[in-house]
Formats: sequence, structure tokens, C-alpha cells
Amino acid sequence: MLPGAPWLLAHTSMFAINQPKKISLYGRDYVLWKDRSGRISALPNICPHLGAMLSEGWCAENADGTSAVVCPFHALAFDRAGCTVLPGSNEPTHPLLKPLELHIQGDFIWSYGECEPKIPIPEKLNELAANYEFIGYTAETSVRTDLLTMLLNMHDYNHQNGTHRELFQITEVQFEQFIDSGHQSHAFYNNLTAPTTLWEKLKNPGAMLLPDVIKAHLENHFPSLVIFHELLWRLIAINSSQSGVGAEIAPIERSLKNSFDRVFKDSAIFFFGTTQSFQGPNSFGNINADCKGRFSLIVFLGGD
Repeated sequence: MLPGAPWLLAHTSMFAINQPKKISLYGRDYVLWKDRSGRISALPNICPHLGAMLSEGWCAENADGTSAVVCPFHALAFDRAGCTVLPGSNEPTHPLLKPLELHIQGDFIWSYGECEPKIPIPEKLNELAANYEFIGYTAETSVRTDLLTMLLNMHDYNHQNGTHRELFQITEVQFEQFIDSGHQSHAFYNNLTAPTTLWEKLKNPGAMLLPDVIKAHLENHFPSLVIFHELLWRLIAINSSQSGVGAEIAPIERSLKNSFDRVFKDSAIFFFGTTQSFQGPNSFGNINADCKGRFSLIVFLGGD
């Protein structure tokens, strides 16, 4: 485990109003929900009565817009303090569940679990949110791995022309610079893409969006945050002889490229991933300790 590290649990857009959501942290499950006012609450995901998962229940809304999560077994409603009202009583109990302490910065929800903070929460996402337009939450997935494999994957900058060759048509990786700042690092590299003809672009319009060089900047905030940003799209040089359709078609291709260039010029796409639920001995002492990583994709667009 990595006690004292901050973990990025979610973005507020990932929560529907009054819809319980399960989150795992340090091998424990929690239920989080958002009320109509936008306030996020978090409790252990277990009813203290018979152990039902609260995330499988629903939310009961109060007249003031606050809400409580309801156990799916006996319909006991627990407020954000972990209190409930037992049948035959009109008074709330003392807290039966200990709320998970959340650190909410703008729309980003962080937590240290039940550990004493030792590493500050990175400010980078707040900077992005202040300067870029939020597009939306895309997806999340979980993988089971060990810490060493995860670190090797996070810092492997030469696999794009293999792993991502088919999707992005990357043919070569040109590594430029690595900056090591302790818990934070930056890697800068260029991904060269394969040339395509006009006919290939017409058959696969997505190819029109691929530049001849994808300039990549990967930023790591160990252990909880990965940001891939500054995808600088630039106009692909037009070669009418390469397209094989003659000079009369080249202006069409050039017009399409200019349109995409205006859309993507000075733009940036960002995503982050979180790695959570480290299990076993302290991972600094046992580099092969099992861990479970949860990766979320959130996209921002911006520029001058």
C-alpha cells in the first residue's frame, strides 16, 4: 500500500443526481452519491445491519434537496453522516458508518482514504480546468497488475509504433527530453505517422485528422495521476502526386486540411488515470505487490 498518497476518485460529471456509485480505495469499497445541490457524500459500501451493498440501493431525496443512500435489503436510509432512522423511531441514530473524508477541488474528487496525508494533491488538474474547456468524461476501466509492471508501462515511451501502430498509424517514435522532478516527471517525444492518399482518407475520414507528426507530452504525478497533453495538430504537407489524383484534386484535399487545421490549431487533449487499491506489503518494500488500477478518461479542449 501507499499510505498518505492522494487518490483521484472521480470527476463530478461521473455522477448522476441521486444515483449511488461504488468506488474502491485501499482495498475497501465505498458508496458515493451526488444530491440535487451537487454535494458529494461517501460512506463505506456496507449496511451495518446485514452487510448489503449500499451502492446496489437508491437515494431518498429530502425536501431541502439533500439525499440519503438507501439499503436495498430493508430500505434503511443512511445520511451523509452515516446515521439512519430505525423502524418505529422518529429520531436518527448515532453514526453507524464512518464517512470517507473527501477533498473536493472544483469538480475533482480526491481522498487519502483513512490515512494521514503525506503527499500534497497535485494542482495540475485545477490549472487545466481554469484554462481549458471541459468536454466530458468518456470511460473507465480496471486492471489488475503489480507496481513494477505499472511503472514500466507508465514510463515506456517507445511502444507507440507497436501497440498503437494500427490506430494512429505511428511508424516511428523520436524521444526528445525527460525531466525528473522526484514525484513528478515529464517526457517529450514525437510520433511520426504513415502518409495516406486521398482515396485512403475518403475511405477512412478519421485519417484526415492524423497529422504527420503527433507531438506528445506525458506528465506523471506519482502515484495517482497521469496526464497526456499537448497533442499539437499541424497541417499535413499536400503532395498531389502522392495522392495519385492529379493537381485538380489537390485543392480539395488542401481545403479539407485547412478546415481541420483551423479546428485543432493550438488545441490540446488531456486525459488522466488513477491507480488505486494497492494490496499486500508496502509496495516500496515489495515492488511486485499486487495492485488494482482504475483508469478514467476525461477530455479537455482549449487554446488561444
